[in-house]
Amino acid sequence: MRQALPMHRSLLFNLVAGLLIAFPVLYALLMSLMSPAQMYETGIQWIPAPIHWANYAEALRMVPLLHFFANSVFVSAAITLLQLAIGIAAAFAFAFFRFRGKSALFYLILSSMMIPAQSIVLANFTTISRLDLMDTYLALILPAAASAFTIFNLRQSFMHQPAELREAASMDGCTDFKFMTRIVVPVNRAMISSCAMIGFIFSWNDYLWPLLVTNDEKKRTIQIGISMMHDTYSTTYGPIMAAVTITLLPSIVIVYMGQKQLVSGLAAGAVKG
Repeated sequence: MRQALPMHRSLLFNLVAGLLIAFPVLYALLMSLMSPAQMYETGIQWIPAPIHWANYAEALRMVPLLHFFANSVFVSAAITLLQLAIGIAAAFAFAFFRFRGKSALFYLILSSMMIPAQSIVLANFTTISRLDLMDTYLALILPAAASAFTIFNLRQSFMHQPAELREAASMDGCTDFKFMTRIVVPVNRAMISSCAMIGFIFSWNDYLWPLLVTNDEKKRTIQIGISMMHDTYSTTYGPIMAAVTITLLPSIVIVYMGQKQLVSGLAAGAVKG
């Protein structure tokens, strides 16, 4: 009985914490289904009655939201694939190869995680401008193509593979590339999946960088599209909340479908240093 009590407390704490975290998302969904009259009634309105679906149609009318959505999917997917390709190759080298300056280079990559992203925005903007890449998809993708977070976590996960396994594969005529793609990557798919989900969500939610490098409306992402829905003299909260709800869907679906891989992958990568 005494052992069950702490368990119930932990469950209650997790439930309350989950509700607090989910509350803004749920309230945004409810507001997206309310009419303007319901929103401005005295007191907080919790349940929309009747459901006002016109907010979603109005959101699609105010800005080309679906085009912005497609841009965000393309940019986030491209960034995620590049981060995985570079991260897997770099992590494999740090985990299995021996070369001069290996530790120093690895710690240099780790140190980049302590640099705030905002502090290098000006340098990245100057580089992109000099390369004449403004208003292009490359401007949105290239600065985030490599991730120290991905390299670190994949390296931690790859180090779980015994060195003798690579030596045995080499004796059987297996090249390093085949060993990486046919043995290391499948065994560590949980960590790779978790890094992919985190990279996609971070890229999806990025606002500052797309705002700086895109002036052409055709290249803008959905985060910038939502900010374009504000009127000069008034704010239409219903359509904005509808657009926010649409924007949140990919992140929610990805985390819900891959939560097991996310937890197991990050837990496995934190064991060995």
